Amino acid sequence: MFSILEMFTIGVGPSSSHTVGPMVAASGFADSLKRNGVLDRVGRVRTVLYGSLALTGLGHGTDRAVLAGMEGNVPKTVDTEHMSVIRDECEKNGELMLAGTHRIGFDYDRDVVMDVWHRMAAHPNGMRFQAFDRQNNLVDEQVWYSVGGGFVRRGSADDPMIGIHEKTLEGTAFVDRDDDSLTETDAPYPFSTCDELISLCDEHHMSIADVVWANETSMRSAVQVRSELDNVWRVMRRCVRHGCCSSRKVLPGGLDVPRRAPRMYARLASNSDVLKSDRKRADAVLESSDAAWVDLFALAVSEENAAGGRIVTAPTNGAAGVIPAVLHYYWHFVDHASEDGVVKFLLTAGAVGYLFKRNASISGAEVGCQGEVGTACSMAAAGLCAVMGGTPHQVENAAEIGIEHNLGLTCDPVGGLVQIPCIERNAMAANTAINAVRMAMLGDGTHIVSLDQAIKTMKDTGGDMMAKYKETSKGGLAVNVVEC
Repeated sequence: MFSILEMFTIGVGPSSSHTVGPMVAASGFADSLKRNGVLDRVGRVRTVLYGSLALTGLGHGTDRAVLAGMEGNVPKTVDTEHMSVIRDECEKNGELMLAGTHRIGFDYDRDVVMDVWHRMAAHPNGMRFQAFDRQNNLVDEQVWYSVGGGFVRRGSADDPMIGIHEKTLEGTAFVDRDDDSLTETDAPYPFSTCDELISLCDEHHMSIADVVWANETSMRSAVQVRSELDNVWRVMRRCVRHGCCSSRKVLPGGLDVPRRAPRMYARLASNSDVLKSDRKRADAVLESSDAAWVDLFALAVSEENAAGGRIVTAPTNGAAGVIPAVLHYYWHFVDHASEDGVVKFLLTAGAVGYLFKRNASISGAEVGCQGEVGTACSMAAAGLCAVMGGTPHQVENAAEIGIEHNLGLTCDPVGGLVQIPCIERNAMAANTAINAVRMAMLGDGTHIVSLDQAIKTMKDTGGDMMAKYKETSKGGLAVNVVEC
């Protein structure tokens, strides 16, 4: 198993697979040059982005993320303002500070290549890093994959490539799991399916959160686990506030999409400002209904993400608004909400996210948006059901409802930006998660389709989905909006 806490990482927008993952990979490449003692020999570095990374990389800021990673930055601490201008600075100065200490020449047109005609066979989000000495001899070459949610895996420089529209080669696997960002470990209550998880709960009379807590505290101290979860919640709350109070009117990227959260917040707060009332229930009028506030919370986070702000990848950036929105619903509209409840929510949601990550995918480039927003909806439904007093069986039911009605959801971002339809989609999924909990809590947890079956169906559906609907901006809204 790997730590559930890896499903909630603090990063930077707009995309976990196209911004966070490439930054992590580039930073890992730069660090390896230093560790291997060849950094001083390097005169230039070259990055080739393949598949989805190439097709939507400019809109997702993949090129800027790679440059920041080459400098040694990581998503959790990178200066977001620096991120927004790093390409311009490197082009202007004609140099890059590799690994933060070694100055090398830089030519954007030569050193950042968007290969829109090929993809790595192992995964659509592949990238190749090359380091050359001053005589242009190859010093090192590495292939990395951004596999969704900010997770990366290192492959081999000899990994096969295929045409952009060809099917993935049967039997293709990641070569080197030693560099996998998922840190696997033993756990006292291991599970790989939801059926196994529910059986553990039944056998030991534990909640899902109890099982996950026991596993997490076997890896690190209880104080550390609690601290990390508290920090996740802290960043989520800060992100919502920033999104609601931003003075910037338009999102970057060229589509001129207006920020709606600040105006919506002003309207809702004119009746009852739940953000300043510390869990006091808002008046149940049209303008300040709980559903409207949930919409606001999701839009605020998604707009912050689209603007390249600091967010929690939960489980991806494109779906980062769903879980914070539902958590804020719990915090502000449920009378018995507490900090302990927030921890229980995140532990439960993380368990469900782990199942999707392990048994299917959370990468939009691999299975479409069902793997991002669909997974987030399922996770949020599970977390909310748990803190509302649901049994493990009811939690599974809520999670299954959450994903079942997102099956087949495509990823077709207009202009390659995480804006249309991504931002509104987060708000819709957040309210879907809450409704899923209502239905699950009215039953006893018995249902016909299991979560495991729904996850497998999502994986199969993603495999059948045409490539143009998987984060390439070659189909769906991405094409029709431009044509109109």
